[in-house]
Amino acid sequence: MTTIKINAITVPAGSGGELAHRFAARAGAVDHADGFEGFELLRPTDDREQWLVITRWRDEESFQAWVTSPEFADGHRSAVERAGGDAPRPVSTHSEVWNYEVAGGSSGTPDEG
Repeated sequence: MTTIKINAITVPAGSGGELAHRFAARAGAVDHADGFEGFELLRPTDDREQWLVITRWRDEESFQAWVTSPEFADGHRSAVERAGGDAPRPVSTHSEVWNYEVAGGSSGTPDEG
């Protein structure tokens, strides 16, 4: 059954652009992981400081295999770090991972009548 991982990242005002830039710089790093089904980075459209990183996985085992893989560690290093430099300062002030599974929903197919 699909498992959903939501990383709620607290990003102070004015730092969201840098967070989006860092995610764009490593876009696709997870795409070929076994069991990976999709990813979204959600930017708040109100006064919240929490950005959401939503990933969908075939099952918990697939997710755990990814987070313990060398590819995960490399994908979370900046280009500067991969080139031997120092890690950039963190953009966020807090992060927590929420775990969900799909319990219902809809296909979103519009009526044709």
